[in-house]
Amino acid sequence: MAEALAGHYALITGGGSGIGLACARHLLRDGATVTLLGRDEGRLGAGAQSLLDAIPGAEGRVRTFAGDTAEESTMAEAIAAAEGPGGILQIAVASAGTGGLAPLTHQSLEDFDRVMRTNLTGTFLLLKHAGKRIAASGGGAVCAISSIAGVRTHRYGGTYAASKAAIDMLIRTLADELGHAGVRANSVCPGLVETDLSQGLQDSPEVLADYLACMPIARTGTVDDIGAAVRFLCGPEASWITGVNLSVDGGQHLRRGPDWSSFARMAFGDASVDGPYDR
Repeated sequence: MAEALAGHYALITGGGSGIGLACARHLLRDGATVTLLGRDEGRLGAGAQSLLDAIPGAEGRVRTFAGDTAEESTMAEAIAAAEGPGGILQIAVASAGTGGLAPLTHQSLEDFDRVMRTNLTGTFLLLKHAGKRIAASGGGAVCAISSIAGVRTHRYGGTYAASKAAIDMLIRTLADELGHAGVRANSVCPGLVETDLSQGLQDSPEVLADYLACMPIARTGTVDDIGAAVRFLCGPEASWITGVNLSVDGGQHLRRGPDWSSFARMAFGDASVDGPYDR
């Protein structure tokens, strides 16, 4: 359905690179007008240009908005900018995110707050403001990028995992609350995807081998694996799908989360993994 999204307006947080940019590319290719929201103006500009280079005829359908997704005023302004004169927001994708690794017994409150602010608060604000706007406009779809970490425990990554599990619950709740208004809400839960954020995991032979051993389809994912799933969930083909947390992870959710103990040992010492623990 080459132009299935013609006339649709979409906002993508974290849209300047990685998974967010791939989501924008898949939406744009099928006719949507996309707005990329992120903090780095240079990255947003480069991302927008890559979309224009990749998709002939996309001129005028790519916008950028620089700001912090965890600021409520920024989110409201970005949604208004995504609609533009005469537009109606029909699609919103929460892709902005960050990582974090620490045993819970060694987790700093500062780092906990940092991860939760970016991953959870930013997603909440998108769901709040875009959900309301889409409901008032007659319906549409929101999709959040969650993680295998929200599905299976990630030892020594509990803060990150908690933020993603919370996103999945917010999605299911929004789907339940706004289904009557034509709003569909789903999330995609990626496994190990080739992005800058996961480079350290990919570069560790021990950790990478453990990931692959937990996947029935034993390969790392690509950003287009995720972008295609988001495009499906946000499009008309998924018109009777809502409240789903879709694992796109090579089947890793069938087994277990990865072993990050080698990173915990390097960063916090053997005692953080094996004990003894200080009182």
